[in-house]
Amino acid sequence: MTSKQRAYLRGLANSLQPIFQIGKSGLSNNLIKQLDDALEARELIKISVLETAPDDVKSLGEEISIATHSVCVQTVGSKITLYRARKKDSKIVLPE
Repeated sequence: MTSKQRAYLRGLANSLQPIFQIGKSGLSNNLIKQLDDALEARELIKISVLETAPDDVKSLGEEISIATHSVCVQTVGSKITLYRARKKDSKIVLPE
């Protein structure tokens, strides 16, 4: 993914609200499945990491992106932004 494409996705994610929270229980198989489903439905999602989470935001972002086969667009403060194109009919068109 190029820096231009990342910048484009960051701009789109600016207005998004986090749809998941990661707390003291950390990552579970159920949460990974829900994130996977949300990525398929929305393509671009934001996750909020609470202070009680067992890991730091960057490592959680990397772990989730590997588990869901997505791209960690950015981690800012306690927020993680993930992107994965849909298998069919992708709505987000990335710039070249």
